[in-house]
Amino acid sequence: MTIYYVNSATGSDRNSGTGQNSAFATLSKVESLKLKPGDSVLLAKGSVFNEQFDIKYSGTESAPIKIGSYGTGAAPVIHSNGDGIHSLYASNIVIENLKISNVGSAGIYGGSVTNWTVRNVEIAKTGQSESAGAVTFRSSKNVTVENTKVSDVKGDGFWIEKVAGVKLINNSVTSANGSTADAVQVNDSSNILIKGNHLDQTDASSPKGVIALVRATNAVIEDNVLTGGGFGISAPAGKTIAIRDNDISGYHGYDWSFAVGLGDQGSARDYDISGNHIHDGAWGVAVSGPVGASYTRTNIKVHDNTFDDLTEAALKVDRPASGSFYSNTIESGTKATSISPSIAEANTFTVKDNETVANVSTTLAATETKVAATTEAAAADPGVAAVHDNLKIFTDNGEAHRGNLLENDSSDNDTLVLRRFDGESVGKHGLTLTGVYGSIHVERDGSYAYTLDETKLPAGHDGHVSETFGYGIDDGNSQHSDGDTLTVFIHMDDLLR
Repeated sequence: MTIYYVNSATGSDRNSGTGQNSAFATLSKVESLKLKPGDSVLLAKGSVFNEQFDIKYSGTESAPIKIGSYGTGAAPVIHSNGDGIHSLYASNIVIENLKISNVGSAGIYGGSVTNWTVRNVEIAKTGQSESAGAVTFRSSKNVTVENTKVSDVKGDGFWIEKVAGVKLINNSVTSANGSTADAVQVNDSSNILIKGNHLDQTDASSPKGVIALVRATNAVIEDNVLTGGGFGISAPAGKTIAIRDNDISGYHGYDWSFAVGLGDQGSARDYDISGNHIHDGAWGVAVSGPVGASYTRTNIKVHDNTFDDLTEAALKVDRPASGSFYSNTIESGTKATSISPSIAEANTFTVKDNETVANVSTTLAATETKVAATTEAAAADPGVAAVHDNLKIFTDNGEAHRGNLLENDSSDNDTLVLRRFDGESVGKHGLTLTGVYGSIHVERDGSYAYTLDETKLPAGHDGHVSETFGYGIDDGNSQHSDGDTLTVFIHMDDLLR
């Protein structure tokens, strides 16, 4: 397992590349090597590489090949007339802590690849030809992209096609531009998780939308904030699709604009659309399709959503479909349903137990306050047991130190949720706080990322310093709860050697 260093400013391709003081100068020199499982290629921060980086060799699941960065300063940047990073057939690859910008095609392109992870990458001004997504994967397996920022690109933010196993987690896309561009386009793929992303097409020069999920199988879209575009989520055909706990707003421009739409490009079966806040748009959930098409729309459940500030109805069903619309909250002034007479007469799409309220904002705020107060007041309960957590930092390279607060905790029903952290409520999009010596981001599932700020460490201090955060958890339904602490120990002697 060899670490290769590349520095565009001080390196030389005549060097060995195996030390920071003997770094290579170019990516093409790395391409001439036969990388082996467990090898790492680290690009010096502050470096700029004006060339496409081709990844030709594979790692293993236990020893992936890693492409990352080292040093201090701004992330290394890759520019290219083609793709930024390109690969065909390579497996078990990790790409992290880089920037890719001003490239002619995709920022990252993977074709027929397996087990790829992309994280903490910034991608901007890609796809000058508008022919590719900023992040493109085709005919591949097990692709994860997390904590990655995509902005001001031509073409789709993400283009995923024929991929089995897709995870897009905690990313942001701002302004995917072009005549056919969506923030995220996923075609003919399966086992999909799109979670915790912030996707904003408000200022994009695109007539399309935010997420297009076409002919998907087993997909979950949850806890995302989706803004702008001609539509929020288009899931026109697929089976076993869950769309839940998203905030969808600002979709305008057309009389057909919808927050969630399905049924117009193929058969749709087993959709669960729940817990979403849908507002500031035209239609809410649209079950529709072309006239005369033989598509089926079966078992479509729309429930426990909140609808407000819509110019059209919360629910539209104008093609044959079976399903239900129940337990939703609808602000007065927003029409609840628009169901064609023939479907209403057939009674295949039932409507029941929905509530109309005068002001959705007041209702939502009251609910959040009640949940927070209940969690805060709850005493330690034997149904849930929280155990103290420690994070010990001996070395630091500027990256976040990660863990999970709930791994050593337990509950009677085997379900745990992080509700409060250091006196603040943990929302569905997590919580970020600034501590004494760094910042921390936590999610409801207990995962955390602590980033040390060395400028806050006391000069000349021996031994270690520490800071402590309190947290509260419950069993997912607030019937049982408990609280404990996370203490971060920063070992100064080892850190400053």
